[in-house]
Amino acid sequence: MIRHLLRVVAAVLVLVAASAHALTPEQALAMAAGDNDSRIAALNAAAASGDPRVAALVQALLDGNVKVAGEKAFIVADDGKAVDAASGAPATVPDGADDVSNNNRMRSALEAALAGLRLISSDVGVRGAAIAELAKSSLEESQLPLIEKAFAAETDDVLKARLERMRATLLISSSDRSKRLAAAAELAHSNQSAVASLLQERLAADAESDAEVRAALQQALSSVRARLAWGERLAVVFTGISLGSVLLLVALGLAITYGLMGVINMAHGELMMIGAYTTYIVQNIFRSYLPGAFDAYMLAAIPAAFIVSALVGAVLERGVIRFLYGRPLETLLATWGISLVLQQTVRSTFGAQNVPVENPSWLSGGVEVMSNLVLPFNRIAIIAFAFVVLGGVALLIARTRFGLFIRGVTQNRRMASCVGVDTAKVDMLAFSFGAGIAGLGGVALSQIGNVGPDLGQSYIVDSFLVVVLGGVGQLAGTVVAGLGLGVLNKLLEGVAGAVLAKIAVLVFIVIFIQRKPSGLFAMKGRSAEA
Repeated sequence: MIRHLLRVVAAVLVLVAASAHALTPEQALAMAAGDNDSRIAALNAAAASGDPRVAALVQALLDGNVKVAGEKAFIVADDGKAVDAASGAPATVPDGADDVSNNNRMRSALEAALAGLRLISSDVGVRGAAIAELAKSSLEESQLPLIEKAFAAETDDVLKARLERMRATLLISSSDRSKRLAAAAELAHSNQSAVASLLQERLAADAESDAEVRAALQQALSSVRARLAWGERLAVVFTGISLGSVLLLVALGLAITYGLMGVINMAHGELMMIGAYTTYIVQNIFRSYLPGAFDAYMLAAIPAAFIVSALVGAVLERGVIRFLYGRPLETLLATWGISLVLQQTVRSTFGAQNVPVENPSWLSGGVEVMSNLVLPFNRIAIIAFAFVVLGGVALLIARTRFGLFIRGVTQNRRMASCVGVDTAKVDMLAFSFGAGIAGLGGVALSQIGNVGPDLGQSYIVDSFLVVVLGGVGQLAGTVVAGLGLGVLNKLLEGVAGAVLAKIAVLVFIVIFIQRKPSGLFAMKGRSAEA
C-alpha cells in the first residue's frame, strides 16, 4: 500500500515538473515574433527548459514552417496541416497569418539552440556532435543556463571537460566580476589553443578594465601557452620518431647488404620505390575485384612488396653486382645507372606523375592528445611496423640457419667458404633480403607521402648516413642512428629551416665520423679485423 502511494506521489511530482517546464503560447510567440534580441532571449530561455516542443519549434523555424496570427504561433507542415506551436494540438491557421522570416543572426541562434537542446540526449555521440556544433556558433551568456544544465547531467569525462570550457568561455565576458575571476582560474587549466586565442583576444581588445581580472587573465594565458608549448615539443619529437622509423626501414636492408658485401647500392631507393608501386597495384586490384575487402589490401601489399622487391634485387645481384665485388667505385657507378633505368621503366609504365595510394579506413584519422597535438594513425602504424620488421630481422639473423650463414660470411668469408658455405648463394639471398626490406619501406612511405618515380631519391643519402653513423652491419646502431637523426633533423628544422637543418646534420655526421670512423657501434673481434 505504501509502495503504491509512493508511486502515485512520484508520478504527480513528474507531472508537476513537466508542466512547470512546458512551452507556453507566450514563449512560442516570443520566439517567432519581435526583434532579434527579444526573440533570441526568449529562445534561450525556452531552450533551457529542455522541453521537446522547443526543439520541434526551433526546427520548424529553421525550415521556414512557422506562421504567426494574433497571439499564437503555428507550425505548418508541407502538406498544409497545422498544429499549435506550444501544445502541438491540431489547429487551423487564420487567414492573413504572417510567415516568420529569419536573418543570418537569427538562424545562427536557432542552430545553436537546437545543438544545445541535443546536449541532454541519451546518446553520447549526439551530445558530442551537439557540443562541437555549439562551439562553432557565437555563444551568448543567455545560453549559460542550458550549458550548466547539460554540464551537471553529463557523465562522459571528455564531454564534461568541453562543456566546462564552454561555460568558462561565457563567464569570462560576464558582467559579474567574481564570475570573470572564476572563469579565468578555470581556463588556466586548459590545454586548448582556442582558449589561448580567447584569452589573448580578451586582453588585446582591452575588453577587461578591472586590473585584478586582467592579471588573472594574463596568468591564465601564460599557463595555457606553457601547456601548448609542451604539445608543440611532443609533436616535433613524434614527427622525428616517425621520420626516424622510415629511415630505419630504408636503412635496415642497406645495413645488411652493405655490411655483408660492402656494396654501395645506389639503386636501394628504387627498390623501395618498387615496393611503393607494388602497394599501388595491390590497392587497385582490391578496388576493382574485392571492393568489399578494400581495407584489407595492406595485408596483401606487405608480402607482395617484399617478394617483388626481393626478386628484383636477386636479378640485380646475379646480373650485375656479383661481377663487381671488390670494386666499390665501379659498383657505385653501376648501381647508379641501374637506379636511372628503374626510374625510367616506372615512368614508361605508370607515367611521370605521382600515383594515388589511399589509406585504409583503419589508418585514417588520429588520436587527439592535445588541441595542437594529433597523432595520425598511419604514422603510429609505421612506427610499430618498423619495430616489428626490426624484430623479425634480428630474430632471423640471430636464430636461423640463414642468419648463421650471413654472420659467418660477414665475419670471415674465406673461412666460411672453407667449411662448405656457398658464399655466392648467401650473397644473393642476403642482397635479395635487403631489397625486400627496402620494399617494405616503400609500403610504409606510400601511406604518408606521394608515390612517384623519384620517391627513392629523397631517402637514399639519408639511409647511407644512418648506416655509416650507426656502424656498418650493426642493427642496434641502425636503430639508434635512424631515430636519432630523425628527431635531430626535425628539431633543427624548427630552428633553422629544412635546408639548413640538412646541412647541419651532414656537418655533424662528418665531424662525428672523423672522431669515430667505425660509427656508434663498432664491430669487435674477428669481424672488425676482416
